Amino acid sequence: GYVLPWGQMSFWGATVITNLLSAMPYVGTTLVEWVWGGFAIDNATLTRFFTIHFMLPFIIMGTSMVHLLFLHETGSNNPTGLNSSTDKIPFHPYYFYKDLLGILLMLTCLLSLALFSPNLLGDPENFSPANPLVTPPHIKPEWYFLFAYAILRSIPNK
Repeated sequence: GYVLPWGQMSFWGATVITNLLSAMPYVGTTLVEWVWGGFAIDNATLTRFFTIHFMLPFIIMGTSMVHLLFLHETGSNNPTGLNSSTDKIPFHPYYFYKDLLGILLMLTCLLSLALFSPNLLGDPENFSPANPLVTPPHIKPEWYFLFAYAILRSIPNK
C-alpha cells in the first residue's frame, strides 16, 4: 500500500524497495524489470502493486480456510505421541470472548486512526505528485526494510 498514493515519497520509496531485488546475483536486474513491468517505475508498476495489494487478503484468507479444512479433517498432530486430551480447556466461551474483545479494540483503534486522522502517519512529501526528475533529499526505506537496505548499501556500486 506504500506505493498506491503515487506521491513523491511513494515513487522514490518504490524505487528504493524494488531496487533491493537488484542485489540478487545473475537475476537481480531482470527481476527488477519484471516487477516494474518495464525499464522504469511507471503505471504498469502501480497496476501491479495495486493488484497485489487487492489480491493478497483473499489469498491469505483462502490458504487459511484450506488450512482449517485440513486441520478439521485430519486433526492436529502431536509429535510426542502422548495423549494430550486430558487437561483441555474449551475455546468457547473462555478464549472466544477474550479474542473478540481484543479484535474489537484493535478494530476501533484502527478505524479511529483511519477515519479521524488519516494523514497522521503519512509523509508530508507524499502530497506532491510523483516526479522522477526531482529527488527528495531524505529518501530512506521504512523501518521494516532497513535491514535489507543496510545489506544493499554494504555492496559496492549498489
